[in-house]
Amino acid sequence: MTSNGFLIQYDRFSLNDPEEYILKGYLRPGTELTVLLGGEQQDAEVLMLTENTDERYGGCETRVSVHLPAEIPDKAQLRIYAEGDAGKKLIFAISGKELEQKRKPIRIFLDDYSVNPKDGYLRIQGWAVAKEPVEITLFDADGNRMEAAAERYKRFDTVELFDEYPVAPDNGFHIELRPIPKGKVYVRFQTSDTKITRCFPTGAVSYGVSKAGKLMKKGKDVLRFQGPGALYEKTYNRLFNPAMKPVVYADWIRKHLPSARELAKQRKLAEAMDPRPLISIVVPCYKTPEPFLKELVESVLAQSYGKFELILSDGSGENSPLTALLDSFAAGDPRIRALHHGVQLGIAENTNAAIREAKGDYILFADHDDLMAPNALFEIASAAVRTDSDLIYTDEDKISIGEKYMQPNMKPDYNPDLLCSVNYICHITCVKRSLIDRTGLLDPAYDGAQDYDFILRAVEKTDRITHIPKVLYHWRFFEGSTAADPESKRYAFDAGRRAVQAHYDRLGLPARVSDGEFPGLYRTSWNWEKTPLVSVIIPNKDHIRDLEKCLASIEGKSSWPELEILIVENNSTEEETFRFYKELEERDGRIRVIYYKGSFNFSAINNFAAREAKGEYLLFLNNDVEFISDVIREMMGYAMRPDVGAAGARLYYGDDTVQHAGVIIGWGGVAGHAFVNQKRGETGYQHRMICQQDLSAVTAACMVVRASVFDEIGGFTEELAVAFNDIDLCMKIRSRGYLIVYNPYAEAYHYESKSRGLENTPEKVRRFNKESQYFAKCWPEILRDGDPYYSPNLSMVTQDFSLKHI
Repeated sequence: MTSNGFLIQYDRFSLNDPEEYILKGYLRPGTELTVLLGGEQQDAEVLMLTENTDERYGGCETRVSVHLPAEIPDKAQLRIYAEGDAGKKLIFAISGKELEQKRKPIRIFLDDYSVNPKDGYLRIQGWAVAKEPVEITLFDADGNRMEAAAERYKRFDTVELFDEYPVAPDNGFHIELRPIPKGKVYVRFQTSDTKITRCFPTGAVSYGVSKAGKLMKKGKDVLRFQGPGALYEKTYNRLFNPAMKPVVYADWIRKHLPSARELAKQRKLAEAMDPRPLISIVVPCYKTPEPFLKELVESVLAQSYGKFELILSDGSGENSPLTALLDSFAAGDPRIRALHHGVQLGIAENTNAAIREAKGDYILFADHDDLMAPNALFEIASAAVRTDSDLIYTDEDKISIGEKYMQPNMKPDYNPDLLCSVNYICHITCVKRSLIDRTGLLDPAYDGAQDYDFILRAVEKTDRITHIPKVLYHWRFFEGSTAADPESKRYAFDAGRRAVQAHYDRLGLPARVSDGEFPGLYRTSWNWEKTPLVSVIIPNKDHIRDLEKCLASIEGKSSWPELEILIVENNSTEEETFRFYKELEERDGRIRVIYYKGSFNFSAINNFAAREAKGEYLLFLNNDVEFISDVIREMMGYAMRPDVGAAGARLYYGDDTVQHAGVIIGWGGVAGHAFVNQKRGETGYQHRMICQQDLSAVTAACMVVRASVFDEIGGFTEELAVAFNDIDLCMKIRSRGYLIVYNPYAEAYHYESKSRGLENTPEKVRRFNKESQYFAKCWPEILRDGDPYYSPNLSMVTQDFSLKHI
């Protein structure tokens, strides 16, 4: 499948209508499609699922439906032509015989078929879908039924694929036979009126050691966790379409390093800058390897902004091996000063000695063996003049021997709760001298994390903080360094934990800080004296099994003592539902059923419930959510903080892949969930999936909001009946100066199907577009300028924080 104007992801027949042939992919604007069968033109309905252009494909997600005859001759051929600016080209062709194979009532797909003689097993894995459950039976080479059975499991990706019909979720199958049967194995797929038998030879086939085997495994993972439609994207497209290949960071950074011409231009601009702040670069040195220190000094002298002083403070002790080298640097340039102390100093004391000697308007902290990008000081000075900030920080990466750039840290704008989870600010940190005067010098009690402690004390004194989203610092990565062996500085991580705890103590907040999942990450738990009433609001229409599981998880997992549970009945039709409601109210005095009579409108339903609620806090909860951890206590810990307006949770699909780890504004044109489809247990880019942090929004499938804040902002916007209402709510909360906190330790399953929300009818598309336009009208600035909690260097297409294509 190639693309001239329509990149096809998959093709299939509808389960509802065997004469409807469906193709889904990305259609470029202005492209006209022509469909021919045996030379005769066929009617095709083109339905644009979203108007947002995908930067990977250059088109909008589109569904094309073609009505085909009940019988198609084997030799007939279906051809699709795309006509646009590049002319008219054939983009897709399939024979009548292949079409009839695709039209069979049972649809079968193999993820894996392999024979491993070494380990002695035959494996067959995939999915089988029909309008009714598919039975699977195994037969040996002689046609005798085997006792072995296919293991069945849920495949929500195929549920999403066949969105026109509610196929059974447990359509996946896994067959593993030990020992390997001789000759062949037959697998029969059967419904009440159809049988399809596939033959699988059991000769030696090895996929595990060859390149093809590795690709097969990757394809299996893609199909398992992202869906059949993604296979094309992950294989053909990534092999042959340059725009689809993953961005290699070494290529990315070299294209972003300033050219000689750009640096020359910056030098001229620097000379004309008014005012021209003096930047003091303070570097604590301690038995630094001579080549590394030379490279640091050279990187400073190569700066396009020349109004700086470099203070090299030697804390190596008596008879320091660095004395002559530092003096030679100072003799070579009047902007360099060498400080010799004659005694061994800890890193905080050594840095403080340099700060005391500094004359600059701004103090920039650098390590003795790292490198600065040649435009670092120019960007910092420009930001200082433009914003008059007290604290400025930049992005960074690591550099190994031979200038191998790696591990970019593309940071968000100031994020106080992420800062309490990890010192994400780190390098470069540049601070106005007047802020140091208010904050104080580095504290030796936190050596190893003295910069972390200093930053935490500094942000307590100012909100004038600027982030420059450019990689301007290269952290040296070599054998024996902290970057290469973090466990070698366990004391530093202990000091970091103490620094965060001291920060909370100074703020008078009842927090307890413990180690996170990895060294250098920290977890905050809260110990509020009060436990105010929380009103749990759960809209429901029938689906009592989901509701029962949800309520059972609240009972079994929540330790919060003060709860009322409002079930918002919305037009259920099953008598069993109302009997269940009565049982609930009789069984649990905390439960009330309230009745919303209008048609479905998520915003209006929850606003109605909020008016009925008695709690100081509102927990908006979908009826298909099941708690894994003590979700309410985890979210309430943050929600009770005065500067927080709402708190959200980490949610998983039923197959243990991520459904929600916060929301990024701008993805998909409006907003999208972070780290969707990544496996449970993964940590995400820079561990952000598992870090407590501030975000622009969280999903209302599981969200706590302070009732007074909810009233202050006027609740949910009822013009947003289905889409973006929770994102809009969070935007309104943030507009009043409150934070939105994502707490990954509040974990729950959200059994929402991965197909839910698919805009697959003209009515849904019109509604989606209308609500998208409403959101864009209300919040144009963030859509224009970008989400402050997401780096502009990262992709606006993928939801895994990968680099933006150059």
